[in-house]
Amino acid sequence: MPTPACAAPALDHTLLLPSEGKYRAILLFGAPGSGKGTQGRLLGKTPGFFHCACGDVFRSLDAQSDLGREFMGYSARGELVPDDLTLRLWQKSLADHVRKSVFRPAEQWLVLDGIPRNRTQAREMNSFLEVSRLFHLQCADPAVLENRLHRRAAEAHRPDDRSREVVRHRLALFARESAGVLESYPAATVRTVDASAPPGEVLAEVLRQIPGRDASPARPLP
Repeated sequence: MPTPACAAPALDHTLLLPSEGKYRAILLFGAPGSGKGTQGRLLGKTPGFFHCACGDVFRSLDAQSDLGREFMGYSARGELVPDDLTLRLWQKSLADHVRKSVFRPAEQWLVLDGIPRNRTQAREMNSFLEVSRLFHLQCADPAVLENRLHRRAAEAHRPDDRSREVVRHRLALFARESAGVLESYPAATVRTVDASAPPGEVLAEVLRQIPGRDASPARPLP
């Protein structure tokens, strides 16, 4: 796929790295409808965690701006947004949160959902993330995911989830492009969680498996 005309250069790692070291991160990984956003929001309300959802970054775009129209074109077709555009938008959002002290790296874990979505993004982000856990929210029945997404379209006014054809296309894209993320991190970092369980049970399991929650989130660079 060709690079968008408005694509920016590579990530500015000096902007992203905190003075204390790499951002200590928890990754929520799973197919569309697996509950990444729900768990991210719940963790974000828990002391010591800051939730940054890639989807929220996208949806906060002005639909009438050049970037907004570019994003909406991919979303309406159920296609993945190119890596360079995704990482650029995510970088800007995170930097804004740090600058406004909404996210305090010395005190909080960074909770990410929806990013990284493939090997390329994982490789780029490893230079400034210390991933403590990757939680794979797995649902064995694709029909459950489809129904969740269809219901979300009505409840959350998400036009990209209204078409079952688009939803199935998104699930197929995830299976093809995102599965390599699991292989980008040490096996000891990955935990599989049953995403079909009630949200409260999923959250309890996630919190139970986060190492050293009482420790300071910031870690020095080697």
